[in-house]
Amino acid sequence: MTTPMTAADIVAIARHDARLVVSADALQRVVAARAVVDHHLALDAPVYGLTTGLGAGVDTRLSADDLVAFQLRVADGRSIGVGPALPREAVRAMMTARIAGMAAGGTGVSPAVFTALVAALNAGVHPVIPALGSIGAADLAPLAHMARGLLGSGDAEWGGEVMPAAIALERAGLQPLPLGPKDGHALVVANSLSTGLACLRLADLDRLMGWSLAGAALMFEAFRANVTALDDRALAARPAFGQREIAARMRALLRGGALTQPNAARRLQDPLSYRCVPQVWGALHHAIGEAQQVTQIELGSSGDNPVVLPGDNLMLSQGNFDLTAFVLSWERLGQAIAHCAAGTAHRTMKILSAGFSDLPRFLAPIDASRTGFQPVQKLVSSLEAHIRHLALPISLSPIPVSDGAEDQASMAPAVLAKTEAMIDHMRHLVAIELIVAAQAVELRGVSDLLGHGTHAAYAAVRELVPPLIEDRANGPDIALLAATLGKATAPRGADLAEV
Repeated sequence: MTTPMTAADIVAIARHDARLVVSADALQRVVAARAVVDHHLALDAPVYGLTTGLGAGVDTRLSADDLVAFQLRVADGRSIGVGPALPREAVRAMMTARIAGMAAGGTGVSPAVFTALVAALNAGVHPVIPALGSIGAADLAPLAHMARGLLGSGDAEWGGEVMPAAIALERAGLQPLPLGPKDGHALVVANSLSTGLACLRLADLDRLMGWSLAGAALMFEAFRANVTALDDRALAARPAFGQREIAARMRALLRGGALTQPNAARRLQDPLSYRCVPQVWGALHHAIGEAQQVTQIELGSSGDNPVVLPGDNLMLSQGNFDLTAFVLSWERLGQAIAHCAAGTAHRTMKILSAGFSDLPRFLAPIDASRTGFQPVQKLVSSLEAHIRHLALPISLSPIPVSDGAEDQASMAPAVLAKTEAMIDHMRHLVAIELIVAAQAVELRGVSDLLGHGTHAAYAAVRELVPPLIEDRANGPDIALLAATLGKATAPRGADLAEV
């Protein structure tokens, strides 16, 4: 375990089953925080979730003989999730994010529970966790289902099979979590699902950005667009967020091709969906960077309430679990995706229009009796509309809960869920752009004149999708390429070191 963990670490564990090893320093932070908890427990001081109830029950003091039993009830009482089960990778990401938060030293979980959680993750015991139930003021419901499963209740997946959680623990050679005072609360009082999902989405976005730029660059080739829109001198005149970096990546993809030569463009000035790629994708680039920053803050910090401060021997009630800043960054990212989706859709429509492209209508190479890519326009329109709808904010505070005491929340898991859907829709839009652009460069007669990066993108398309000559079902081609884009690394172009 690095200190702090990174999004890439979470992805390695969640998707590739990397083993988590806890450093001595991390374990020492857990031990030091627990000593503060034990100190306050000995004082019988009123401490939220330790000697009092939770939520509206903060006004209820726990009796000495109820301290452990109450922690056992925390998981059961908050296991209110419904809906489809979270995917295996999401459960692993959530478990890892909770471990990272505990290792920051502000939780006060007992070392025995901490090490047992790490052991369960490494053994591949994954409680079945319903996707719906958290409003993002700590992901109480999904974490409660996690805790309940690791206590031996409910179901869990182990070795690819779903079974009663108690049996999964037994087969993995593990005992149920040994809860002591505060431990049940420590397991659930965090935004670990939101943080874990954010790490997965960042990895998806990095891959999607690469392919989206490759698609835009190949469309530049197909349209014979004017590359002055990518000139760094023009962009430096108003250096908006990210635009110079995106233009540099586009130039790298096009480098070595005929389009970069003087007078290669068909028009003096192209439609905005072509000309404004640096500006629009620059905004997405910046938004991804901001999302990376807020996600790293969550990975390296303790959002627990109360927070344990070993250096001061204090436990302080506060609101560090609130993710308003986090979700605003992710909502902004979603809106940036929507702008890029619109640009991708418009470029695709333009290349299919004979009036704009000077190519056969709908890129049908035989004659007007063939449909070509005309029906695909409906799919493009549908995908773009869905993305635009999902870009609408969901993070404005839901209705108050807990007898009105909890009257603000971020809806962080819902924000990440809709971001996942937007990425999936956008991946299909990019697949369409690549397929259509590959057809267009062939009809234009420039498939042998492409840049280094655009040629690689063209070849990747043609490895899976043959040219459209006679009408055929395009849906399977689009689905196949989109699935490949979710796994393969996009071409980056020549002289990447200069970018």
